[in-house]
Amino acid sequence: MIQVYKFGGASVKDAKGIKNVCNIINNCQNNLVVVISAMGKTTNAMEELVDAFIKQDQTHIKIAYETVVNYHNQIVNDLFESDDPFLAQFDELLNKLWQRVQQHPGLDYDFEYDQIVPFGEILSTQIVSTYARKIKINNTWLDIRKLIKTDENYRDAGINWGLSSQFVKSKIKFDDNSVFITQGFIGSTINNITTTLGREGSDYSGAVLAHILDANSLTIWKDVPGVLNADPRWYPFAEKLDEISYPEAIELAYYGAQVIHPKTLKPLQNKNIPLFVKSFVDDQARGTVIQSVELSGVEVPVFILKKDQLFITISPKDFSFILEDNLSDIFTFFSKHKVKINLMQNSALNFSVCVNNVRNVSKLIEALQKDFVVRYNENVELVTVRNYTDKAVDKVTIGKEIVDAQLSRNTARYVLKCSEWKF
Repeated sequence: MIQVYKFGGASVKDAKGIKNVCNIINNCQNNLVVVISAMGKTTNAMEELVDAFIKQDQTHIKIAYETVVNYHNQIVNDLFESDDPFLAQFDELLNKLWQRVQQHPGLDYDFEYDQIVPFGEILSTQIVSTYARKIKINNTWLDIRKLIKTDENYRDAGINWGLSSQFVKSKIKFDDNSVFITQGFIGSTINNITTTLGREGSDYSGAVLAHILDANSLTIWKDVPGVLNADPRWYPFAEKLDEISYPEAIELAYYGAQVIHPKTLKPLQNKNIPLFVKSFVDDQARGTVIQSVELSGVEVPVFILKKDQLFITISPKDFSFILEDNLSDIFTFFSKHKVKINLMQNSALNFSVCVNNVRNVSKLIEALQKDFVVRYNENVELVTVRNYTDKAVDKVTIGKEIVDAQLSRNTARYVLKCSEWKF
């Protein structure tokens, strides 16, 4: 029996968290592959390092680098004695990161991102694997970049399933070892150039490994008791969902539910591998299971909030109709600038979208303005209510300024002006 566990950054944010993760690993009685993210908010810190590197701002390169070093040093000092041989290995890895950001950047931001940010995953897994061995949990550390092969679409790489299957099956064998620890989020091209699978892609890494290994299950360990019908940080009445079908979970992921990465579910569904979402705070609690297309739908409304959105309306300059040719051109602009659409709708004269307010949006708008009239609203949020009722809709719209609305049979979506949430 093979299980895959995935632990996110919150579960390994400090020495106490790492000890807890090792305890959960040790309690598993089956062959186990453990996928671990960068620690805490390390990915955010690494992104700041990338930005400083691209700008060649030496002061901020040093500040961002030292932030990463000091954070990890605190964890390492809490876990290992000062004479532990691992410290030299740890320092060597940090030095490699420093040498990398002393180079001169190329013109491709996404490429440079993928060469720097993954140091976070390498650091976290080296620390966890070494500490696990220290407390007598025999395990093998794997560099997943040697196993998961991808295309060259940096920051959102696609899996080369044929090569990846070949390498994973050749390296992950449970003849002499029952625990393997490796990274999420990253892979490499056929030329061994590091790539990433998209933000929050560690869940997807777990699903890819579970699919290739024909695992019995994938468990994603979170700081919540399972999949909730809303994020309790903004919606105080959130309820845990005990069981969800694959199709419903895919719908929720598509609309932006943050517990599950959108790409995670398909590799599991294809082999009917159940996905458990459990709490690392209470590892004995039941959590949520996602499985089987035959399950009945979720009976309670599900609320999904996407903050920091931009609502863009695009119109032809000559007041002509929005036709297929216009839409094809518009989608090409979005694809080129790697801006993903969260909501879209069109009328005779307008095509409107809601997107994450990311760094590429300004360049996208500038490009669109050459051929179209472009208007946009900043400071908006996108709320999706799946399995909506009139009462559920009222909860999230009363007292709010509605910029746009879209209703289907099961789903109500609203673009709202940002304001304080009160329930």
